[in-house]
Amino acid sequence: MIRIMGDQAEGLRCMQSKEKVRIITVASGGSGVGKTSAVVNLAVALAKNGKDVLILDENPCHNNVCANLGIKARYDLLHVINQDKTLDQVILKGPEGISILPALRGVSSLAKLQPSDQDRLIDSFDSLQRSVDVVLVDAAVGSTGHVLSMSLAAQEVLMVLSPSKSAITGAYSLIKLMSQEYAKRNFRILINKAESEEEAKSIFDNVHKAAQRYLSLSPDFMGFIPLDDKLQRSAQLSRAVVEAFPSSASAVSYRKLAAGLQEWSRIDNYDGGVENFMQRLIRSSHLGVPSTAF
Repeated sequence: MIRIMGDQAEGLRCMQSKEKVRIITVASGGSGVGKTSAVVNLAVALAKNGKDVLILDENPCHNNVCANLGIKARYDLLHVINQDKTLDQVILKGPEGISILPALRGVSSLAKLQPSDQDRLIDSFDSLQRSVDVVLVDAAVGSTGHVLSMSLAAQEVLMVLSPSKSAITGAYSLIKLMSQEYAKRNFRILINKAESEEEAKSIFDNVHKAAQRYLSLSPDFMGFIPLDDKLQRSAQLSRAVVEAFPSSASAVSYRKLAAGLQEWSRIDNYDGGVENFMQRLIRSSHLGVPSTAF
């Protein structure tokens, strides 16, 4: 009887673990907005709060999460798909124990997988369930299917934009595409490199008004990261600013963002975990991208 009760308790803990996983795609409508920096710093800030964080990195090797942290990745998701390596052998450890999975080549091959290979890949991610609280997807920049499949499969989309005109218009274009062609309705906005809170709120208000008027959407303002020379310095040191310069203005903002993340309301009826995300990602990888995307 004791053994049975123990098994039931273990099953309950497993169910609770799956329910608490949050999967957030961090996207942008162009390069140079600091999206990958935002992923790295948010991940480290969450880890400092006791969260187990997995980053799925879809960016090219010269500008991805590993490059930002000075970590060399020998393998990626494609090695798992081809059964050359296990998922544990491919996943890397970063600062504060965050996990990093290079995924660019693997994601681009998902649409070609046979059903048996799909099932095997999904099962491999199921083993991560009890050790992950938050998954941050650093989606590739551009008008490719990779951005869309990652964004559509995740529970939530955090759109990062800077004050530049191209960053604002690019982010709006991506929001428009995902809402009109793929029925995504909920977006969160993070303003990066803002000179002040007033500037950040002004940018958000403009995006919000346009989205509300022309797309019938109401994006949420998640905050801003101030323009801070310590961000550039930490990048040169291949470290997260929340770790290298914890008292800097940008580090304070990232800690605030991380602390508030768990309070974000659920904006998707999807309550699954990492393996369910991979299943959704495989399905969305078959979706074509309209030629008029941008």
